[in-house]
Amino acid sequence: MKASPAFEFPPEQDEALQQARRLEWITIIYLISVSVVMYLVLGSSQAMKTAWIDDLLSLIAPIVFLTATRIAIWEPNERFPYGYHRIVSIAFLCAALALSVMGGWLLTNALIHLFKAEHPTIGGIHLFGHTFWLGWLMIPALVYSAVPAMFLGRAKLPLARKMHDKVLFADANMNKADWLTALAALIGVVGIGLGYWWADAVASALISLDILHDGIRHLREVVCDLMQEAPRTVERSKLDPLPDRVAAYLRSLPWVEDVQVRMREEGHVYFGEAFIVPREASVLPEQLYQATRGCTNLNWRVHDFVLVPVPSLDVENKKD
Repeated sequence: MKASPAFEFPPEQDEALQQARRLEWITIIYLISVSVVMYLVLGSSQAMKTAWIDDLLSLIAPIVFLTATRIAIWEPNERFPYGYHRIVSIAFLCAALALSVMGGWLLTNALIHLFKAEHPTIGGIHLFGHTFWLGWLMIPALVYSAVPAMFLGRAKLPLARKMHDKVLFADANMNKADWLTALAALIGVVGIGLGYWWADAVASALISLDILHDGIRHLREVVCDLMQEAPRTVERSKLDPLPDRVAAYLRSLPWVEDVQVRMREEGHVYFGEAFIVPREASVLPEQLYQATRGCTNLNWRVHDFVLVPVPSLDVENKKD
């Protein structure tokens, strides 16, 4: 299968893609080291175990990103004439499902421990001829699991916006929010040390809720994408203005009387069509060709666009 970065991204976005891939490899190596460190100091704290699982789950997003961006740039073929762009959404769906299921399971487990009123203990560890409270090792491990992740998340955000990549954007936000997981686990550890047995289960439940919230939010977003919702910005805070820009460009053409544009997201790029009411009965193929090129030149995300001349627009379907 032939892969061509230029097919999916222009040079500026392709450069951002290479930077994002390097960051995601760094993230994977970092998260593996975090998982090892956290595993070594788990003890009997439910909050620490949940934070450890959260670190393991954090590996899903970078793996999904690296895999999906490799496949998405494959060129169309006879079997897949529209290309492989939607693999990004499919991969995102798998990641969101994993987060949702695991978050729900961890929350249930935390609540069971809380209702059973289990009293966890954090013992000591013998190192270099001295015995330490294991909690003193848990605290720096939690700091290590949070601080570098925050910087990685901040570095990924501008790249996600430049590439219009929602998987990378979600991963960046989860990295930025890792301090919340660390803080909750830290409260649980300190709570055990102070004799508040319930603090560990409550902290575990809070971490589980954060995982579940991320999973459900991402699941809702990707389902809307697969249902071909009108394109939204990478932050999903509002509708993307690009379809309106395309409609405005087409209306500016002297031979166009009216137009209706509809677009859908296919991974990083947009596919769509415009129904055009021409001012004259006959429209030359050259006019349609030049107008189509004008639309795709407006923005690199307008990847596949079709113009359809029609005698009139359905009033109920017009976008004013």
